[in-house]
Amino acid sequence: MASVSSVLASTWEKRRTLAARTTAYRWLDEELAGVTIDLFGEVAVLSEYRAFEAAEEAQLADEVMFAAPMLKALYVKRRPREARKASKDNAEWVAPVQPLKGKPVSELTVTEEGRTFGIRPDNGLSVGLYLDARDARTWVQRHALGRRVLNLFAYTCGFGVAAALGKASRVVNLDVSRRVLDWGRKNYALNGLPANDRDFIFGDALQWLPRLAKKDERFDMVVVDPPSFATTKSSRFSAQADYGKLTAACLPLLAKGGLLVACCNLEEWKREQFQHVLEAACRQRPVRRVAQLGASASDFRQPSALKVEVLEL
Repeated sequence: MASVSSVLASTWEKRRTLAARTTAYRWLDEELAGVTIDLFGEVAVLSEYRAFEAAEEAQLADEVMFAAPMLKALYVKRRPREARKASKDNAEWVAPVQPLKGKPVSELTVTEEGRTFGIRPDNGLSVGLYLDARDARTWVQRHALGRRVLNLFAYTCGFGVAAALGKASRVVNLDVSRRVLDWGRKNYALNGLPANDRDFIFGDALQWLPRLAKKDERFDMVVVDPPSFATTKSSRFSAQADYGKLTAACLPLLAKGGLLVACCNLEEWKREQFQHVLEAACRQRPVRRVAQLGASASDFRQPSALKVEVLEL
């Protein structure tokens, strides 16, 4: 069995070519069982998907810092099976504010194929950018020219930034959190993009979609990137139960020839199952598949959990 140090060294060597086009990428994707490491510039984020003894965790942290001496900090995210509940019950243990190694870095910027994003390593389990969607953001940027784009479950507006840099005629970002939308506005500023308040909508996507349809809003691209599971004060979303309903609600907003960029990270679904859900939701509208995307093979295991299907009406 390969040693921890040799695995870290070999994956570092394999993925260092990514640094020419992005300063944010996955260094380790479970080449060590139950461990991923994401690099954000000079900060690394270690995610643990199994139980670690304190001494084992400390040894791994030392190995990581030795393998990448340019690192200023290493943060840990302990991700139990029910991370959402655990993070509320014991947030400081699940995602400590202080780094496991190095000095605190509360915020930094990274570049991703010409896009710039603000990262907050101490911001709970989610630090501001989901690296597996890099290729999908690039695809959206390359196909956004002149299009009206609706970005649902916008989070920190990564897809919105990509579309705006791709010279979309309009980009609307919608999310149920005001805080992440404000973060998204800052990402717009980092990229020199204007941020019109009317294009940052706070609210539940399933509640807003019929409102937008009633207002006769139409879009040439709708990006759908929901969490696998989420709850708000007024609603509950499960990709497994609700993705079809969500897709059907998007269709009235798509102009003829419009593109639906449907993303799903539900590990329980194979790509074929996801396709079946989309096809069932679109059965009343003629559509054709124009692209299939996932996490980059450069730094993610294949097939990746992320499945992206692009459909044209």
